[in-house]
Amino acid sequence: MSETKNSAPSRPLARTPRGFIDRRADALMAERSVVEKVLRVYESWGYERLETPSFEYADALGKFLPDQDRPNEGVFALEDDDGQWMSLRYDLTAPLARFVAQNWDGLPKPFRRCAAGPVWRNEKPGPGRFREFWQCDADCVGSARPEADAEAIAMGADAVEAAGVPRGLYVVNVSNRKLLDGLLAKIGIDAGDVRTRLGVLRAVDKLDRLGAQGVELLLGAGRKDESGDFTKGAGLNPAAISQVMAFTATRKATRKETLAALAEVVGDTELGGEGVAELAAIDATLAALGLGEDRAFFDPAIVRGLEYYTGPVFEVELLAETVDDKGQKVRFGSIGSGGRYDDLVMRFRGERAPATGFSLGVSRLVAALSAAGHAPQARSGPVVILALDADAMAGYMQMAGQLRGAGIAAEVYLGQSGMKAQMKYADRRNAPIVVIEGSTEREAGNVTLKDLNLGAELAQSIDSNEAWRKERPAQILVPRAGLVAAVQDMLKR
Repeated sequence: MSETKNSAPSRPLARTPRGFIDRRADALMAERSVVEKVLRVYESWGYERLETPSFEYADALGKFLPDQDRPNEGVFALEDDDGQWMSLRYDLTAPLARFVAQNWDGLPKPFRRCAAGPVWRNEKPGPGRFREFWQCDADCVGSARPEADAEAIAMGADAVEAAGVPRGLYVVNVSNRKLLDGLLAKIGIDAGDVRTRLGVLRAVDKLDRLGAQGVELLLGAGRKDESGDFTKGAGLNPAAISQVMAFTATRKATRKETLAALAEVVGDTELGGEGVAELAAIDATLAALGLGEDRAFFDPAIVRGLEYYTGPVFEVELLAETVDDKGQKVRFGSIGSGGRYDDLVMRFRGERAPATGFSLGVSRLVAALSAAGHAPQARSGPVVILALDADAMAGYMQMAGQLRGAGIAAEVYLGQSGMKAQMKYADRRNAPIVVIEGSTEREAGNVTLKDLNLGAELAQSIDSNEAWRKERPAQILVPRAGLVAAVQDMLKR
């Protein structure tokens, strides 16, 4: 609607785009704390930090370009003034592949790099799934050894624990794409029959959600869900369905038992045999590194990146029960993942460069920790100096400067409200201490310090306002000259 001469100007609606969120200090501190803890784990395994631009040329992202005229499906893209399309990075791996190809001759090989930063996905958001979020990755480019995959798995487990997930509340589920490829070859599905292959793989991927019966229906004619919607199946014959279901039943109580079951089902195929051998080498390395079944488990039903991964794949599953803000149960599922991708650098160089890596979804992990009741401790705010007398502002500013000079975050209240509102402000700022200097204190050369954290604790044991005023809990009077030392002592307590 256009504005008339006498109408008020229209105002934009203040709103956040879907899939994007604002983050205040506590959320930012939680995420940055996780990032630094995880990066330190990566560095302890010998990985070098690398930072690449937020934008990459769209053709460097390859697999996310269904439409060359406007390549913005899955990514946020724009056309540069030279006619080339650029996209906000979808992950941190595609930029790594471009960097490695661009600097191949000067890099040590294998090249171990770790990185953290925001990534953007033009996809439908969901619970704990945003369109902008942080990832924290570690990748090894140049090694085809299965020990490199085992190292990524063990390092990922260490990273998840360092981020704040207690042992026992997560597990790294491990599989190998070659197992599924061997199975497909065994039941006679041609490599060129993409529709049937995807139908089988997607059915297997739903095992944990639909159970064996649901998967069996999806492998055949199809399945009707509770709402009445029908999903067309892969169309396999009964003999082929039986072999696929035997494959889904190969997960056993231990990694070695799972390996033995896999050898029975797909070990007689070329790719299946390679997959079993690689998992056996990974198992030996994990055992040497001290990772038992409680931290890393073989689950052949894991399906990841159908056009991306070429060998071992793994994902970190959060086992903790989580609830949303309405008290309803939420299944976060995977909070980190990785695997072997030997073809990514080849897009640039024309030759294979073996690579494997692990990626932790930082934003998703922090959301999951919060939902599971393991949120990082709230960040303490600054010491707040109340401004009770307008004529004394210079002295208040001086006190704040002295505290900051001693390394203590401090601020002077700069509003126009009275003492009660200023105390409420300090509480909302999560201030640990309030400094009070009225005319009485100033004339005597003193200041009053109020410990808000201790006061909140003591308030629970005081029954009346009269007792509160009389006892003045967590409040002390100190000489103005001893302000810094007194605040330091109170903060230590």
